[in-house]
Amino acid sequence: MRVKTGIEGFDELIEGGLLKDRQYLVSGSPGSGKSTFGVQFLAFGALAGEAGAYMALSESMDTIIEDMSRYNLHIEELVNKKKLFFLELGPAAQYAEYEEVSTLITPNYEQHTAESSDSAPPTPQSVFMNVEAVVKQHNIKRLVIDSLSSIRFTSSHVALEEKSINRFIRNLKTLGCTTLLLSELTKPDAYTIEQFASHGVIFLHNFMDNQRGMVRAVQIIKMRGTKHDCEMRGIEFTNKGLIVLKPLKKY
Repeated sequence: MRVKTGIEGFDELIEGGLLKDRQYLVSGSPGSGKSTFGVQFLAFGALAGEAGAYMALSESMDTIIEDMSRYNLHIEELVNKKKLFFLELGPAAQYAEYEEVSTLITPNYEQHTAESSDSAPPTPQSVFMNVEAVVKQHNIKRLVIDSLSSIRFTSSHVALEEKSINRFIRNLKTLGCTTLLLSELTKPDAYTIEQFASHGVIFLHNFMDNQRGMVRAVQIIKMRGTKHDCEMRGIEFTNKGLIVLKPLKKY
């Protein structure tokens, strides 16, 4: 079964949509559109009746909601109908005070915060436990985790770090959600463990070109079980979110 992303021009590049209940890595540099891609994916599903949750590990929920509300994605309406949830999981804002914080943005935008006794930043295991609880409580079908980079460096040993991330992604597969994992990877050929463990890799380019100026584009690096387009295609930010354009080489 295919899950439509709701991003104009994208689904036809991947045989009509993402495969249901699988995990996909959406990576790129700052400003490339990762958060917009994720919220657009959730909002489209929520409008069709599929509850979605956005889990933020490094960004303030107030900021994300404010920024995404500039698009015509019906964010406030969906939150009020309890079809779209925003959950903040991250360290305390002050230096040297790393407390695990879980802040749920309720339909009336009140914040309920529960602090653990552990004085440590979020780990893959603690994040998964929070995610699992929310998925079960609200019957979440679409999930976005922003970002995987925030829990990638919680181990001082590279081998343990990769094992931990791999285990985290494998456990996500048990939740019955179609999941987007956002990441600040800046090279599509980085070949990290999350790229291997995910069912698909979508890369958002954001770079300066001498002739074109600032270029934003999307490229599908990997998509298991799917025939997909491999071209670097331009993207545009509109009042409805991202839309995918023609291959850059044809411009």
